[in-house]
This record gives sequence, structure tokens and C-alpha cells, in this order.
Amino acid sequence: MMQRYTGRSGRVYSVDPGRPAQFGAFPSGDSVQFALVSRHAESVTLLVFLMPQDTVPDVEIPFDTDTNRVGDVWYCRVHGCTAGCLYLYRVDGPYDPEAGHRFNPNIALLDPYAQALTISDTIGYSFGYDPTSPRRDLEPARSSNLAHIPKCIVVDDEFDWQGDRPLKYPLHESVIYEAHVRGLTRHPSSGVEHPGTFRGVVEMIPYFQQLGITSLELLPVHEFDPNENPRYNPDTGEALKNYWGYSTIAFFAPAARYASDDAPGAVVGEFKYMVRELHKAGIEVILDVVFNHTGEGDETGPTISFRGLDNRLYYLLEDDPRYYRNYSGCGNTLNCNAPVLRTFVLDCLRYWVVDMHVDGFRFDLASILARDQQGALMESPPLLERIAEDPMLRDTKIIAEAWDAGGAYQVGNFPGTRWAEWNDRYRDDVRRYWRGDPNLTGALATRLSGSADLYHAGGKKPFHSINFLTSHDGFTLNDLVTYSHKHNEMNGEGGHDGHNGEYSYNYGVEGETLVPSIEALRRRQIRNMLATLFLSVGTPMLPAGDEMRRSQQGNNNAYCQDNELSWLDHGLMNRHAALIRFVSELIRFRKSQPILLREEFFTGLDSSGSARSDVSWLDAQGRPVDWRTADGCLCVLIDGTELEIAGRPSDDLFFVFNATAIDRDVLVPQANRSWQIVLDTAAEPPADIFSHGQRPVCTGRTYRVPARSTIVFIDPVTP
Repeated sequence: MMQRYTGRSGRVYSVDPGRPAQFGAFPSGDSVQFALVSRHAESVTLLVFLMPQDTVPDVEIPFDTDTNRVGDVWYCRVHGCTAGCLYLYRVDGPYDPEAGHRFNPNIALLDPYAQALTISDTIGYSFGYDPTSPRRDLEPARSSNLAHIPKCIVVDDEFDWQGDRPLKYPLHESVIYEAHVRGLTRHPSSGVEHPGTFRGVVEMIPYFQQLGITSLELLPVHEFDPNENPRYNPDTGEALKNYWGYSTIAFFAPAARYASDDAPGAVVGEFKYMVRELHKAGIEVILDVVFNHTGEGDETGPTISFRGLDNRLYYLLEDDPRYYRNYSGCGNTLNCNAPVLRTFVLDCLRYWVVDMHVDGFRFDLASILARDQQGALMESPPLLERIAEDPMLRDTKIIAEAWDAGGAYQVGNFPGTRWAEWNDRYRDDVRRYWRGDPNLTGALATRLSGSADLYHAGGKKPFHSINFLTSHDGFTLNDLVTYSHKHNEMNGEGGHDGHNGEYSYNYGVEGETLVPSIEALRRRQIRNMLATLFLSVGTPMLPAGDEMRRSQQGNNNAYCQDNELSWLDHGLMNRHAALIRFVSELIRFRKSQPILLREEFFTGLDSSGSARSDVSWLDAQGRPVDWRTADGCLCVLIDGTELEIAGRPSDDLFFVFNATAIDRDVLVPQANRSWQIVLDTAAEPPADIFSHGQRPVCTGRTYRVPARSTIVFIDPVTP
């Protein structure tokens, strides 16, 4: 039976149940189908608005519990609403925090499936409780939040993809570049037409192509509250932000503040445009996703969506259900392995792959997704298994940050054989080796060869190791060789935030210096670590700006710094053009060597199973390394004879890594080889790396390898 409602504007809305085939809001002709899930709600009301700034809805449409509800699903079809319609929900039920219920009909709520939001700068004032009451969260708010909450937008999915399809690069052939959408082009030096936006990312494509990356991994692009941070810069008094965006409030919605067009909903088309243009340039898009928690925080945080829809259903609660289990370090933890949340996460991932054409996901604090409803880690977590085996996601890259803030650490043991993992063991071992820490030579060999100690026994491959030296979280590569201690005072937390285990070293001066010898050594160490990264078997990841010595002035937790400290200074491209060239040539060399892109671990045998080894670990005198006495100078001979990978013949390669403080005379393997020098990190540009056809020949039986340097030789299959 059709119900009719007349809005304040005089517009007539006709309502029938429709059919809840999908959760969210989907337009069809002159109507929109709405559906959401709440198990413990007693009533649900749809609020329809005409303008983003409206604080009073044009109409309120109550859901009939007999005709507009089936099981836990509340739904209706509204004629008179079309694409572009603005809406929110009111959900009523018990307000009983001590029983885990926080329903409040005074608080308007976002649809968890909303595909776009209007912009609001005061989201954090949407409290479901009375913050002035001495009872705090035990006392419900009596006032409305409509002046603060953004509106959900019904999105028309039409877009001219021009035949675009995901690129499907294998992980072992990928080079990942981690970046922040806003930070890439927001700096005044960027010179782009659309700074800080998805269109600004498109303007960076020529630079990405120059570098040679295959995959752009974006820090969270989903809607979040940038103003949730209550702290201030202690020096300037400036309000600090949530810059990184790791507090999602709408998982299907790209952040409207990253669009150059501020028209409601325009961000969806702009995001698609970015993906399409990146794909045309041969560059994948990987999204950093945060399904472990939401931006609603702990019991004192705002009520924006899940908390008001059904707190007990969506969150992990403590034994005292007034409080939240906090394995995320951000106040709450989503009940990820509850069936309704499993469906939500799969629906979301499918949307970004099928409708938005993204190529993969990096899962923040992914170990939380392995926890059951009591917070215990499961051996076979159903959510992780469903993601890995979902037929729509089979060609999608899935990368886990295999730990969480609750003490879980699963690097090398993350459930399932399809998940790649951020390998922080690689990061730490390589940093310590080049810092000169003792007894790291064996660890370096393990990391160079794909971290078999972590991945082989579990049935994973070398490419499941995402090798990285730095990431958004921690020191930049420049700061790793410039500061021995973190300098986070500007974050307003007394310098206590950020981790302390950076394994960094300043080489004599804390911070920037004009001392030539120190600066030269820092340049060399940066080249050493970059060379190690791209010569390692596995999947390399490079954060934006490391190739041009971007600095955060020693801040290793710049999550709150939405300013020039975090933004990419494009002036560095000219200042450090030689380093950019070094990285570009290094990536090009990596791509040319199938043995570095190998899908299997080294075996110690050639393809016929004979005694000739595919890799030999040698000391400076050409003898097999005695790992018990190895002194920080490691030689690696990779024998490409008779080895073909993906139908491509392999060159012989010889690497020398000398992390010691003394020059070493290294015996160069002969056996009818004719070695050419590919790179020498001790040499000044342009002699630090050579392009194909320009490589000098090594004629001597030995080669002097300077202290703290890397040398790469090649004996090409065809000259």
C-alpha cells in the first residue's frame, strides 16, 4: 500500500516497501530504494533534505514495523526522491549504555552504505549523550545534531569508463608507491591546477611514469572527520588535524574534501576519473582501508552512524558493555567477524572493485579482522577467509598490516596463503644492517632473498613480503639518516607519541647540517638502503618523497600535521634530481631482471637440480660466508645460467654490500664472466648508477668497495 507524505516544500513523497535487494540507497527512475540493518532498534525514520545546509528535513518518513521491516532489515522505496537526494536516519530504541545500547532519536545518523557525503566541519559535535551532565555518557542528549552532521547523498552511478579494466599486475612485478592524496599536491610549490585533490593526483601521472612505479597506494580516501583532533600546536596555538584519515565514518564514500568540484556528490565522478586516468598510464590504484575501527571513538566519542544504529551489533564491547574493546588504539573495535559486519566489509570491497575499479587494498591493523566477538584471535577467521576467497575479489591485491594495537603480531603467520603482508622485519633488519649494528649480515641475506624464514613454511611466496624501509608511519628515509631521536613536540602530546624503535642514526649532528662529510655519508646511506630495497626479492614499497629526501624534521608521527611538514615539497624534485634519477634507474634495472622478480624462493640448486647454486653467499675473499663470524660485508652471486623465469633468460648478478666502516678489496667471481658495473653508491652522480649500454666494464680480479657502500655487477646474457 502506497503512503503519501507532503514535505515542508510542498513536494509529495509516495512510499511503498519496494524490495531490499541491497543495503544503502539506490535510485531508479523517480524513486530511491533505502535499506539499513538494525537488530535492536524499535523504530527507524528516514529524513529527506533539499539542501546541504538544511537543519530541518523536508520530510520525515517513518518505517512501518510490519511493512517496512523483514528480520533486521528496515527498508522502503520513496517516489519523489531521485539521484542527488540528501538523507539521514533517526533510529530509536533503548538508551542504556550499561547494557550496550545507545539509541537516541534526537541524533541523526549516517547510512553506513552512503556513497557520498556533504561536507561538514563540526562532525565531532554529534554527541549522543549530554557532555555537560555529571553522568556523562549515561545521560542521553536532548538536543539535535542536525547543525553538525553531514548529509548522505544518493549517487547516480553513471560514468564513462571508456573501456577501463583493472590492470591485474602480479605482485612480483609490482612497485608500490605509498602516498597521501592531499599531501601529493597541496604544497604551494606543486604548481598543479587542482592542488590537494584527486584531479591533482592525475596531474602527477607524468612524474609517476618517470619513476617507473606500477601501483599507487593511497592513504585512506574514505570520509573522515579532519577536525576530530582536540590538540593544538604548543608553539603556534594552531589546531591540529586528523591528516592521515585513519578514522573512517563512511566506508563507501570518497572524501568530498579531496574533490576539486564541491558540488554534492561530484567527488564520486572525480575519484573514478582519477582511477581511469591512472589506469590509462599503466598505474594501479590500491586503497588503504580501515575496517578495524570507526571515527566514533570510545564511549565519550560522537554518535555518527554505527553507534546509534545498533551499538551492540556493530562493536566489540567489554564484559561491562558500557565500554569498548580497544584493539585499535583508537577507542573502539568493530565486531568484524559478526555475520552482519562480514557482509558489510565484503559489500564495501566489492563496491570499490566493481563500481570504482580499484586494484587492491591494504588493510590497516588487519589482525583485528582475525579476532572473534570476545576479542580472541581465531585460527581460521571467517572474514579473512571470505575476503581471500570471494570470487569478485580473486584478481584483487590484498595486503595485511599483520598486527594490531592489542598485542597481536602475525607477520609470517597471517591466516591464508593469498594475503601479502607488510614485512616490518625487513624494515628493521635492513635499517640496522646499514646503521652498522653487529651480527646482521645473515639477517640481510634472509631479507634480500624474500624472507623465507617468515613465509616459506606457511606456503607463501617471496612476493607476499611487502618490503619497505619507511612508510607514512615513522621517519622518512631522509630523517632516518638525519635524526637519532624523534622530535614530535609539535604534535601536542609532549613528545610521547610515535614509536621509539626507529633504528636511525644522525652520523654526528642531530638534524640538517652543512658539514660536507656528514652530508655525503647521509646521501650514500640513502642510496644504500634504496639499492637494498629494489635488489631484494619480494614486493617493494616506496613512500612518496623518499626518492627526493622529503623531511618531517624528525617527526615520526605526523598524523596531525596537515601543513608543509607533511606535504610533498615539489622544489625537492630539482634539488635532488640526481636521487630521483638513481631511483628511476634502479626501478628500471629491477624490472629488467626476471631473477629479482622471481615467484619462488632460492633453492640453492640450478634448474636441473645439480650442485651449481642459483645463489651463493660469499665473503670478500670469495669463500662461502661463515654466518657466525660474518663482519658486515656480504657478497651475493646470483647465477642465471640455464635459469629462465617467465620465459626470459636471466643475467648473472653480483652484489656487494659493505656496511663496515672500512674499504674492502672484494674478489670478483670469474668463470668466463664479463662483468659490467650497474651501480656504485659511493660514487657521486651520475656515476652512482648506469643505464643499459653505458655501463663500464670491470677488468680487475678484485674490486675496491668503499666503506658503507653497495656495488652491483652484471654479466648480461647478451652483451
